[in-house]
Amino acid sequence: MIIMRKITCLCLAVILVAFSAHTQTVPYGNNKSVGKYYDIRGFKMYCEVYGEGEPLLIIHGNGGSIANFVYNIPYFSKKYKVIIADSRAQGKSADPGDSLTYEMMADDYAGLLTAMNVPSAYVIGWSDGGINGLLLALRHPEKVKKLAITGTNLQPDTTAVFKEVWDIVEPEYKKLKALSTRTASQKQEWKLVRLLWEQPHIPVASLSKVKCPTLVIGGDHDVIREEHTMLIYHSIPQAYLWILPNSGHSTPVVYKDVFNATVDEFFSKPYRTIKKEGRFN
Repeated sequence: MIIMRKITCLCLAVILVAFSAHTQTVPYGNNKSVGKYYDIRGFKMYCEVYGEGEPLLIIHGNGGSIANFVYNIPYFSKKYKVIIADSRAQGKSADPGDSLTYEMMADDYAGLLTAMNVPSAYVIGWSDGGINGLLLALRHPEKVKKLAITGTNLQPDTTAVFKEVWDIVEPEYKKLKALSTRTASQKQEWKLVRLLWEQPHIPVASLSKVKCPTLVIGGDHDVIREEHTMLIYHSIPQAYLWILPNSGHSTPVVYKDVFNATVDEFFSKPYRTIKKEGRFN
């Protein structure tokens, strides 16, 4: 649910403030030494790779880019081969088309892994990246070893997102929708705002088909309702739930250290089913 320009206030503004206070020695998102474009499904997808080891795909949110994970790439690249790209129509991955769906982006990421000769990867998805991660696991299950998602929703309404957040987005959506003609920047913004307002539409029942172990994460004061996060958790056969106290939507930034360590531990250890007497441990 991260979005650009005026409605970036959902949480991207918080991220940018955090970035401004961080001395970045590696130009994540603009690193010519590791950056490369891949011809994926009709557009050029920009991707950077860091580290060696088991492949780890990281997916950003709406209106975001590779640079959103400045606090996470250094940690995970010590152990994993971190694959991180700008999603279609965002960052350096320009796409002149008018349409944009989460299904398109999930297929893009599957295509990227194929183009890189990566049969499967661990996956981290934040916000819209979590939606893309879920759809990647549903549409291309062979591509996902384990999945960690944070701040993710299944539908675009107030059963999933708090109304006070919805009220922030609505004026911008209506303003852009009412325009008879749009500038190039307005077309780009409309594509992302429309994605945010009108999508996703993932049936709860479909989550039973997510076969990979999944860590479902949310802040207790996220833009996503905590009961919706729990609904996702309860609907995936092999899932853990992690709700961070005193946290909003920006869990990978505000709680970067514990986020990195906890997700790493989840990837590193076998999933275990806890039942009966095991619940006392």
